[in-house]
Amino acid sequence: MNISQFFTPVNFKTIDIAPSERDKQMLINKVIFTDSEKEPNFNGISIAIMGVPESRNSKEKSASYLAPDEIRRQFYRLYYWEKEVNIIDLGNIIIGKTVEDTYTLVAEVVALLIDAKIIPIILGGSNDISYACYKAYEHLQQIVNIAYVSPCFNIGHEKEPLKSDAFLNKIILQQPNYLLNYANIGYQTYLNSPDSIKLMDKLFFEAHRVGVVRQNIEDIEPVVRSAEMFSMDIAAVRRSDAPGNARSSANGFYGEEICKVAFFAGMNDNLTSFGLYEYDPTLDFNQQTAQLISHILWYFIEGFIHRQNDLSFIDINLYRKHTVTVSESTKELVFYNSKLTDRWWVEIPVYNIQTQAEQKFCLPCSKTDFDQACKDQIPDRWWKGFQRFNR
Repeated sequence: MNISQFFTPVNFKTIDIAPSERDKQMLINKVIFTDSEKEPNFNGISIAIMGVPESRNSKEKSASYLAPDEIRRQFYRLYYWEKEVNIIDLGNIIIGKTVEDTYTLVAEVVALLIDAKIIPIILGGSNDISYACYKAYEHLQQIVNIAYVSPCFNIGHEKEPLKSDAFLNKIILQQPNYLLNYANIGYQTYLNSPDSIKLMDKLFFEAHRVGVVRQNIEDIEPVVRSAEMFSMDIAAVRRSDAPGNARSSANGFYGEEICKVAFFAGMNDNLTSFGLYEYDPTLDFNQQTAQLISHILWYFIEGFIHRQNDLSFIDINLYRKHTVTVSESTKELVFYNSKLTDRWWVEIPVYNIQTQAEQKFCLPCSKTDFDQACKDQIPDRWWKGFQRFNR
């Protein structure tokens, strides 16, 4: 596939950084930019930035299609990391005649990048682009766990058309289905109907309230670590920190907290795509939201640079094993703790109907989950994981 034909290269005039301001350590001098004359060289590339200026299915009819270049304007003013990482900016994808055409193209490009072991950073655009990103995993026939930072579940009704606030139902009902788990991070109860909250629980999906997450931000790391696909709705950040969104509210994450979550996503060895959506530059104040998003991207890449590759369990001697008996369970709970990173996992027994044998799956968890088991309580994360794998 000649990928360059589907993109408009970055227009440096829109970035608006004068040559005199271009310190040699600034990001703009370190990222590889494409042009329309030749096919990009992906050799050695780890991360690809791609803008998706598509918001025709935005519920608020937002101007989030303007977001990619506004984000770039702030991002490329930042300084490079201490360690090297090879990044290419493909520019903005050429949107289709219909929104469905855009979805198809995004899915094909994201699938191509994932297959090439390159992490796409998708700059939306509206939330529904996440559906197109999911379709990329469908193309690759890969089971996927999704972590979505958003104040709302965006489930929608079964017959409701695909919109920025109604796309999860399309993923859930897709056949064949490659979704294993959906974890919402930062939902606000008063912005979601009681029925949608009950549905999340019925499906054994994870839903983490913003107030609970903020009490100990470290406990959300294993939830992020479980995901291959990570998406973020900037409305998850409170209006005082990110005013450039039509659905922003008085509550939500603070800027430094959302950057920490992005860092966790970058550190996740399994994560293969990152998307950020719903930034409307016309609602922003003094480029405040664009600046925050640029910091979010910076911290995501910083996390990527610090990946430790401790998820393989090839050398069991690199892990401490803890076995805990919980009275509510007929099975012992087995935890593993990495000596390298101090991260935690818990074993989930999975019964294979075809082979009639029990297998083991290690689910990322937190020290809090281990402590809870030691207090003779089954951790909620283990219980939901057990139900998902054995339903």
